[in-house]
Amino acid sequence: MTAATTAQEIEQLLGRLDALRAEIGRVIVGQRDAVDELLTALLAGGHALLEGVPGLAKTLMIRTLADAVHLSFRRIQFTPDLMPTDIVGTEVLEEDHATGQRFFKFNKGPIFANVILADEINRTPPKTQAALLEAMQETEVTYGGTTYRLDRPFFVLATQNPIEQTGTYPLPEAQLDRFLLHIRIGYPNADDERRILASTTGTGRAVAEPVVTGDEILRAQALTREVTLSDDLLGWVTTLVRATRPGPESGAYVNEWVRWGAGPRAGQALVLCAKGRALLHRRFAVTLDDLRAVAAPVLRHRILVNFRAEAEGIDADAVTRHLLHAHPAPRSPLA
Repeated sequence: MTAATTAQEIEQLLGRLDALRAEIGRVIVGQRDAVDELLTALLAGGHALLEGVPGLAKTLMIRTLADAVHLSFRRIQFTPDLMPTDIVGTEVLEEDHATGQRFFKFNKGPIFANVILADEINRTPPKTQAALLEAMQETEVTYGGTTYRLDRPFFVLATQNPIEQTGTYPLPEAQLDRFLLHIRIGYPNADDERRILASTTGTGRAVAEPVVTGDEILRAQALTREVTLSDDLLGWVTTLVRATRPGPESGAYVNEWVRWGAGPRAGQALVLCAKGRALLHRRFAVTLDDLRAVAAPVLRHRILVNFRAEAEGIDADAVTRHLLHAHPAPRSPLA
């Protein structure tokens, strides 16, 4: 850790992260893995795509995260008629009543917030999707020759429904790569579902209270990058990512089922997310378990299987599981 960050400050910051997890868990029943992945993306400073069937609290999870931090929040409901200016903003003609002079003024759109919920991002045309994804990549918006910096921290959480494909515009692989994590929300278990029914059909309603400030999030993101990663594990990440690409370095499984493998950005995402997960669990060194835990959400939108694999029910997660089994651990012992 840096000398400017004292042990007491670090402990206070870790306590804030613990409080943030607890506050989200007070509202969201179950979905612990999804919540941890969401917070991991936040600490790593990236954006996340949440996928799940309707009714699994994707929107509520994001709303609860926004409620639990002292940050501005905007929800954008993506529809087929949504235009780029509906996201980034537009110029309007105004008049100075004192001089009578007219001028154009840029009215900022909903993208100018700290936490953005892009609801059902696959329901809007590519031109509008591109406007959001450009802002995600550049952290700025250019309109009329003027560049406007977006607020920091800036965290985009997009949702999509994997069932309905009619009338949707699936994100191309190159644009999916802009998301640090692809988080899948599954059905709750029987106990969690019973708790959901009990807590949402009465008169009371749990609401998250703000427990973390924007400055604390920025400090936590800076601290995440200081978490250490051994050379052995860095080599393991390199080997794993390169093994996803069909070719002489890959095994027969990948060459048979994979059309395109992950690029270098996947390795960057693996390292950053593993560091975020380590910090979330109060550790300042990445372990192999951290890397294995984030491998699926990091790689599932970066590995493209071929048509034969789709017909056989083999998806990117199956490829990731195979590679994790084929590359169990570095040869030298972990630090």
